[in-house]
Amino acid sequence: MSAFAGVRIVDFTQGLAGPMAVMLLGDFEADVVKVEPPGGDRLKDHPGYIAWNRNKRLLTLDLANDTDSARALELIACADVALFDHAPGRLKALGLDAATLTERHPGLIHAWMPPFGTGPEWADLPPHHSLLAALTGTAFRQGAYADQPVHLILPLCQYGQAVMGAAAIGAALYERARSGQGQAVVVSGLHGMSEVTGPVRVLAGPSLPRAQPLGASPSYRLYECADGRWLFVGTLFANFYQKLVEVMGLGDRWLAFVADPLLARETLKAEFLTRPRDEWLALFLEHAIPAAPIGSRGDWFAGECVGEGGLRLTLEHPERGPVHMPAPPARLSVTPASVRSLARPLEGDSGWTPREPILRRSSEAGEQPLSGVRVLDLGTVIAGAYAGAVLANLGAEVIKIEPPEADPFRSDGAGFLAYNRGKRGLGLDLKLPAARAVFYQMARQADVVVDNYRLGVRERLGIDYPVLKEINPRLISCSITAYGRDGSRAPRPGFDPLLQAEGGMMAGQGGAGEPILHTIPVNDVATAGIVAFSVIAALNARERTGEGQEIVTSLMAQSLTFQLGEVTTYEGRPPNDIGDRDCLGVRALHRYYPCADGWIGLVCETEGEARGLAAALGLAIPDATAALAAPRDGPLAAAIERALLALPREAAVDRLRRAGVPAAPAVRALEAYESEWLWGERFFDIWRHPRLGDVVSVRAFADFSRTSSGYSLPTPDLGEHTAEVLQSIGVPPGEIEALFATGAVFGREAVAARPTKSARPGDGGAALATI
Repeated sequence: MSAFAGVRIVDFTQGLAGPMAVMLLGDFEADVVKVEPPGGDRLKDHPGYIAWNRNKRLLTLDLANDTDSARALELIACADVALFDHAPGRLKALGLDAATLTERHPGLIHAWMPPFGTGPEWADLPPHHSLLAALTGTAFRQGAYADQPVHLILPLCQYGQAVMGAAAIGAALYERARSGQGQAVVVSGLHGMSEVTGPVRVLAGPSLPRAQPLGASPSYRLYECADGRWLFVGTLFANFYQKLVEVMGLGDRWLAFVADPLLARETLKAEFLTRPRDEWLALFLEHAIPAAPIGSRGDWFAGECVGEGGLRLTLEHPERGPVHMPAPPARLSVTPASVRSLARPLEGDSGWTPREPILRRSSEAGEQPLSGVRVLDLGTVIAGAYAGAVLANLGAEVIKIEPPEADPFRSDGAGFLAYNRGKRGLGLDLKLPAARAVFYQMARQADVVVDNYRLGVRERLGIDYPVLKEINPRLISCSITAYGRDGSRAPRPGFDPLLQAEGGMMAGQGGAGEPILHTIPVNDVATAGIVAFSVIAALNARERTGEGQEIVTSLMAQSLTFQLGEVTTYEGRPPNDIGDRDCLGVRALHRYYPCADGWIGLVCETEGEARGLAAALGLAIPDATAALAAPRDGPLAAAIERALLALPREAAVDRLRRAGVPAAPAVRALEAYESEWLWGERFFDIWRHPRLGDVVSVRAFADFSRTSSGYSLPTPDLGEHTAEVLQSIGVPPGEIEALFATGAVFGREAVAARPTKSARPGDGGAALATI
């Protein structure tokens, strides 16, 4: 039995986000009936459809038909979860809105995953990631050479919406196990964008410069080698960077490199051009320097490393033959996930009977879905630390535990603030026996421990899962590594861009030209979301079994999670879209265009929309079918650009939309903070940091109708709440003083004079993601 065995879900969604959210729940044995319209899922021909809808039974219903609508309502009456992604207003017209269904079925989790927000302003737009990226400033956040938006080849925000949808539904089910009551859950595309990109701005601080496509820091950057092939150097920390410089024979210039990052970058660029890539990689491997070659996603998925990690599955499709797809991205030791079948038709009746409501108690005011869950957060940098922040956003009490030298990512920069908000800070030197005793005492009272240490570190510290299980059998322990626990790479350190590089993400975005570093730390934020979901799955399992378990996952697993549809493969599979230098889109009718005073994104997928574009801009498009396939930089694209350059942005969007053409403004990153639409959607939150002042950042990764969501605490300073945390676990005042005196624990004032490690010398604190 797995975590969601016995949970019944009716999935009315299409495309990527909703189906993949339910896929994650179905992998843990939720019983899923997917209801599709007569024409099928809009992405039924996408290779990802096969993976996103595994473990499901399929039923075709026309919800506008009375008989089919009645059948849908019968399924909902028997279900625990009903999931929708319809545009705002459409569910109410169908009688499937949250108010109607939760009143009729008090135990139902009514989940809604609209592609944009919940209001009417952009409700008519089709669910295209490029339009979501345009409206939210995401397209301007990607590093670029020119001052323009960049089309992301991977629909990252939709993948984030999928993972947060699964986590939010799981959290609502966990809360229902305590209260007996269902509720409405909303995880829109904006929530997905919130988790993936996490925009944050200290109002009193300067604006950060836009990222660079190859990487801004000389120690954390793409380099071309003598044979024309590329590699990524991931020497994020000073010790790795110094070793790199020494191994390359430049050790005498180390101090000059630290003082002058531009000199370091240009010198390293020239040096890398003196040897072929494989020679450099062999040298770096010999000296344990983090680096990775640029590769294709196909080679990565079919390769030895993914195979050793047990992350590749093959299932037989009745029409496609053998289909290769990624395995579930996290392993739970007691209630594991599994892929039992591909989607298959629902034969006859569902076998479900109506649910009887079991009312236990009402939630108290201010409660959140994970209220009462205590998390000991040993995570550092991004992937581990951010997992705790996501759990805090859903209501868990998260205690950030740091050693005297602090989280190496710690700074007053936007990234650290975003990835550590909502926690209390505890200073604890786990190398000392007295500190370990404190940790054991905390573990007795905790529900979850999260870490992203390298293999063997927890064992050396005496806090590995077997030890903690003896202390607290109900404890859930989640460990994140770079390459998993199996295979030759398991002991290696790893950082997000190394998996971007070898996993094919950089090559996919760069296309035929040079590879491109994703500004969004793709694998880190994916890992944080998957960890949060996996912990919630384990909490649900514990409600039934009474026991905790160990969870393991990796950046390597997430190098497949956020390109699940792109790596799923079979013979004759259509090719994926590829990017380009400062990629504006994939076709002439699906790309970004400049206007007289800004940029817009447009997407035409039907002949009618192509003809509407021609009429709106006064263009001659004699063959609408050919226009839909026209290249992004050909004559048609040039004609559209000339026409739009004569129009202000708002006028262009208005004219196109009145002609039935899906279009939206592509707002700049700073402009997004002033967006009335985003503020109206409650996307942003203003909170006060005790030292830095007012901060604007995202509010929540999901919304719940009966329980609250969002952060209740700012980002903690180092050891800020040490005494408070110790008091909360019952340590007497005299013992607290003694622990401070020995250095086993420390607070902000006790370590004020101790320097913390620089994340990246010469980088100004604007470090990208690592585990």
